[in-house]
Amino acid sequence: MSTRKPPLHEQHMQSGADFTDFGGWDMPVTFDSIQAEHAAVRDSVGIFDVSHMGEVTVGGPDATELMTRLTTNDVSALDPGDAQYACILAADGTIVDDTVVYYRPDGEEYLFVPNAGNDEAMADRWTDHAAAHDLDATVVNRTAELGMFAVQGPDAVEAVQAAAADPLDDVSRFSARQTTIDGVDCLAARTGYTGEDGFELVFDAADSRTVWDAFDDAQPCGLGARDTLRLEAGLLLSGQDFHPEDEPRTPYEAGLHFVVDESKPFFVGQDALQEGDDPDELLIGLELAERAVPRHGYPILDDGEQVGHVTSGTMSPTLEVPIALGYVDATRAEEGGSLAVEVRNRTVPATVVDHRFLQTRRD
Repeated sequence: MSTRKPPLHEQHMQSGADFTDFGGWDMPVTFDSIQAEHAAVRDSVGIFDVSHMGEVTVGGPDATELMTRLTTNDVSALDPGDAQYACILAADGTIVDDTVVYYRPDGEEYLFVPNAGNDEAMADRWTDHAAAHDLDATVVNRTAELGMFAVQGPDAVEAVQAAAADPLDDVSRFSARQTTIDGVDCLAARTGYTGEDGFELVFDAADSRTVWDAFDDAQPCGLGARDTLRLEAGLLLSGQDFHPEDEPRTPYEAGLHFVVDESKPFFVGQDALQEGDDPDELLIGLELAERAVPRHGYPILDDGEQVGHVTSGTMSPTLEVPIALGYVDATRAEEGGSLAVEVRNRTVPATVVDHRFLQTRRD
């Protein structure tokens, strides 16, 4: 399969961005430097081209039932303009993907956002399930037709409001409103993946240049800063912190119990979850006591014995300490506990902390 490119790929190349393959997409990893881009989002405002994320629409008389059956959260609770975070599970209760579900402000259809490279598989999953259960729903993979930017940071709401034709500063978190930006029709959702306030904008891909240029005062940011920002916020990365084959995890293991509504009459994976609601391993946050970068796959130790492994790690630009996410035996998951990470054949002491690293420091 050929590598996919975002609509502004050529413009990003001309601006000097460095690129990386991510989920089958050739995406900017840096425009300036990870440190500069990270700081801009924490201190002011940055803009990310996240057009590699999938966009799948679901409409029709049985759209709500289909969405409810295939996601863990209660889609029926959404009013037009609402959004929610949810997991998509295999029959054994492990996470296939995570997603944000938007109930469009006009109330006519849902838009859900699979992770990069998963759009076709998720659209097929929805289509096949609807056919198997005789549900009247129309599923359309619109990833190639739509662009998506994230404007994030303490000044992001002000920046988006200044560019938008309609009031947006009263839009609450996990809500969306339809507006225009420089004449381009956009869904403006107060969501993000950085731990900061801001909006994610969805629009016709052909209008990507117009929308991007409306934020010429914002720092362009790539996937490198997006990763350090999301990790500081304790947000999981599909394909790394969970993966259906390489890192099969249930929402309970991954600390995502809050997106599981077991009161629903049925969703795929529900029976398996009910049998495994007391997992043997749990996701934890780790803060290392010495300067060393904990990488994916590094062993987590307790008195020299391996009790888990790192799934994500970095030197936190904001907190100025090494941090990591990983899974350990549930008996070692209590906050305040002392563990260690093996980094390049060196044992580095670490403390178990709340994996929402940034929020904990801010509180």
